[in-house]
Amino acid sequence: MPYPYVLLSAAVSLDGYLDDTGPDRLLLSSPADFDRVDEVRASADAILVGAGTLRADNPRLLVNSPERRAARRAEGRAEYPLKVTVTASGDLDPDARFWHTGGDKLVYTTDKGADPAARALGPTADVVALGPELDWRALLEHLHDVRGVRRLMVEGGGTVHTQLLQQGLADELQLVLAPLFVGDPAAPRLFGPGGYQGGRLHLTETRRIEDVVLMRYEPTAPGTGPEPTAADRHWLRTACELAALCPPSRTAFSVGAVVVAADGTELARGHSREGGDPVVHAEEAALAKTDPADPRLAGATVYSSLEPCSRRASRPAPCARLIVGAGVRRVVTAWREPDTFVTAADGTGVLVDAGADVVLLPEFEGLAKLPNAHLLP
Repeated sequence: MPYPYVLLSAAVSLDGYLDDTGPDRLLLSSPADFDRVDEVRASADAILVGAGTLRADNPRLLVNSPERRAARRAEGRAEYPLKVTVTASGDLDPDARFWHTGGDKLVYTTDKGADPAARALGPTADVVALGPELDWRALLEHLHDVRGVRRLMVEGGGTVHTQLLQQGLADELQLVLAPLFVGDPAAPRLFGPGGYQGGRLHLTETRRIEDVVLMRYEPTAPGTGPEPTAADRHWLRTACELAALCPPSRTAFSVGAVVVAADGTELARGHSREGGDPVVHAEEAALAKTDPADPRLAGATVYSSLEPCSRRASRPAPCARLIVGAGVRRVVTAWREPDTFVTAADGTGVLVDAGADVVLLPEFEGLAKLPNAHLLP
């Protein structure tokens, strides 16, 4: 199911701490960066923090700028983003500033924590139980489908950031590096131990803001199995954008494809009719640029804006067979092939029968169809 765009926001010391152990919160950002954070908040539909952050920092999480709040109203949006917290126990302080400022509030908790949270907060907040355990995918799906959240800003704490990154659910990390050291092993750190994506994240921006540095990163490692990740959405969007490079045709679809290794390294990309070949398909063009002996293909994912073909007249092997022959066992696509040129096409069936996982992300179907609008009813 579709999820909101998840943006993690944090400021850390040079040695990776979110705070010290003193009684007052350690201010890591500069005044200009606090204003940047206010701008990011104003762009969000919802702001989320863990219950531990509420207890430790007692934040308000407001859009402070009157101009930005006015702009939200002019756009038909609520003056303040929805404020969200997550708690397994339901142990929440009803006197915290979080509950008495800003707009609507929402609590996600477990079956066990729902009653304590509802008793503590009364009509102050909506309480949603996610089951016996906290389930981030169920939470994001509920935010998207029930509350209409398309852009979610997450402001901590470290446990929340760690879980979202480790589960592949963070689309972007905005990290501010402050020029000081904490050095106290008892102080909270931004990220905890555990399994993160292999390889390197993609750096999209660096910016000096007074005496701090903003760095923006995107995770790049594909998911595994049938569960999609934020990086899957990034790469599939890239494949859909590649389809726009195809020379138009009245007899074939415009398709883009990217082959990505398990650590997020792009191995190849291609698009239909690339290089002046009037019949080459996107997956075929991309796989032709890889080394058949590359061991990374076995753990790679092919992203294709259209379901790989199962039958074709222009080449001996359809793209689904080419993918299987290359050793790839995971495919992410935006759009099942319609009957426009081939009746009852089923590249997914060919791939699944060969042991591959096929992930369909229908939220990208519209983007995949754009360069093919002239072929569709």
